[in-house]
Amino acid sequence: MTESQEPVRTAWNRFVESLRDRFNLDDDKASEEEVRDNIRKGVEFRGTNLWVLIFAIFIASIGLNVNSTAVIIGAMLVSPLMGPIMGVGLALGVNNFDLMKRSLRSLGLAVLVGLVTSTLYFWISPLSTAQSELLARTTPTIYDVLIAFFGGLAGIVAQSRKDRVSTVIPGVAIATALMPPLCTAGFGLARGDFGFFIGAFYLFFINAVFIAVGTYIIVRFLKYKKVEFVDPKKELRARRYMTVIVTVTLVPSVILAYGIVQRTIFESNAKNFIDKVLVFEGSEVVSAVPTYAGDSSTIEVMLVGRVVPEEAIAVARGQLATYSLNHTRLIVRQAGADNTFDGQTMQSLLRNNIEILEEKNRQIEQLRQLADRYLSDTLPAADIAREVGSLWGERIERIGLARCPLFTTGGAVADTALVCYVTPVEGYAMDEVQRKALADWLRVRTRMERVRVVVLPTEQEE
Repeated sequence: MTESQEPVRTAWNRFVESLRDRFNLDDDKASEEEVRDNIRKGVEFRGTNLWVLIFAIFIASIGLNVNSTAVIIGAMLVSPLMGPIMGVGLALGVNNFDLMKRSLRSLGLAVLVGLVTSTLYFWISPLSTAQSELLARTTPTIYDVLIAFFGGLAGIVAQSRKDRVSTVIPGVAIATALMPPLCTAGFGLARGDFGFFIGAFYLFFINAVFIAVGTYIIVRFLKYKKVEFVDPKKELRARRYMTVIVTVTLVPSVILAYGIVQRTIFESNAKNFIDKVLVFEGSEVVSAVPTYAGDSSTIEVMLVGRVVPEEAIAVARGQLATYSLNHTRLIVRQAGADNTFDGQTMQSLLRNNIEILEEKNRQIEQLRQLADRYLSDTLPAADIAREVGSLWGERIERIGLARCPLFTTGGAVADTALVCYVTPVEGYAMDEVQRKALADWLRVRTRMERVRVVVLPTEQEE
């Protein structure tokens, strides 16, 4: 290597090292045993977890029934459904057949409870109309697959940290949206609409599988130790069972995902065709329904305004192949050229569009309010601990922070206080002045009026 090349190589090596350091997952990694214990705890559905699931299903069902996005998100935040799904991914990654059985058993129980609960609610609910929130959970797209996959990656990365990021797990629960399709499947059962049931349960299945796949990939990337068997026969039997489970789970999901990709491509091509080809002077497309069915796919459009000659429609049909829409049938329906009729139709469409826009604006406002409320309730505990360390590191060894609701003796919430637990460095005692200084600093840092500093005794070595 020449002398002129040496600085370039050195700079490149530094750049590569900086990237490795930036994306390194080992710095704050929790112990493997701790991660396994955390996931195992979330796998079991009994007692608290089971009741929370039932209540979350009711909340999500009500939100879907009244078309409230904020209520649905609230249900997803408290739902414990992620636990057994991540348990399946971990079990696959570490070859733990016992954990796999427990996770699948718990997931099956959760699905059964969810379907029974949501079916019961929708069966007795007087609101039987399928609102937009329900309809949105019946047709999975490739984006649902990607969201579930990356959600699984984010979830297990957060689970594997010492300081588990408080916003990640709830964020994954919201993004992957496991609860709404399960409740929508219950709506389909309650109303006897099996198209609803199949579409919604299909979406739930896709989400669950790809969350587990994302979890499996990160577990293997982190090189968690696989379970070793003492008995070779038991190991062989366990491996066979695991292979069967993986095959039965992944093969259908890959086939389904392929179908979703094909449908998404078809719908994208159909939209381009409609926007660029079905443009006629004096006439307008007011409705377009592309339906993917392999070689029997159709695009059905509704035109209003001046009647388009059949020759022009035939020319448009001839361009279907240009947009990769071979074997697709174009169905054109025309309302006629009566201007009065067209005006009424356009007014109706305009009213519908305004109503849809207003509904979307309401949903955006609800989401914004929920996000503001959630972020305001989240304490940046790790950041505050580091800042305290830089200011009082020679005096304080450990610090813990928690928002604590203050109740009256009658059981009503009177206020909320920030409680700070401090363990001083061995041989150092915090006096009242120093405690007040820390409380004042925390009051400014967290913008909370009520702050309590509790000094814990220094732990003694035994």
